Amino acid sequence: MQHHVYLSLGSNLGDKKENLRQAIHALQSQVGSLVACSAFIATEPWGFDSENTFLNAAVHLTTQLTPCQLLIATQQIERLLGRTSKSCNKEYHDRTIDIDILTYDTMHIDETFTHDGLQLSLTLPHPLMHERDFVMIPLRQICFD
Repeated sequence: MQHHVYLSLGSNLGDKKENLRQAIHALQSQVGSLVACSAFIATEPWGFDSENTFLNAAVHLTTQLTPCQLLIATQQIERLLGRTSKSCNKEYHDRTIDIDILTYDTMHIDETFTHDGLQLSLTLPHPLMHERDFVMIPLRQICFD
């Protein structure tokens, strides 16, 4: 069964445009088919101070992965593209790539699970997406344009 997922992508280190392109390519090869991709938009950091601005985008994909498999795949892609640690306890930092799952069909999920000895949490829809212009502006492009 095909599921519709919306993801937010962001990068503020290195070649940001290339980081986003590589993430989209990896998502297509490891997650599913690309339905739509927003324009890349430049934004200021949110939730922390940095002299590095972000480049952000939103993508719509279809996938056969479960929500947990999707989270694992996005985190593997982040590591492949040079991300060494995830933000935790609302402490954000510069990163080569960030991939957040915004929605998965119309599901509401709030669960924690263990994968490879790591505790992973998944809350959908993404609880902070409506507070973040860097998420909502590109998301509106692919949902309503």
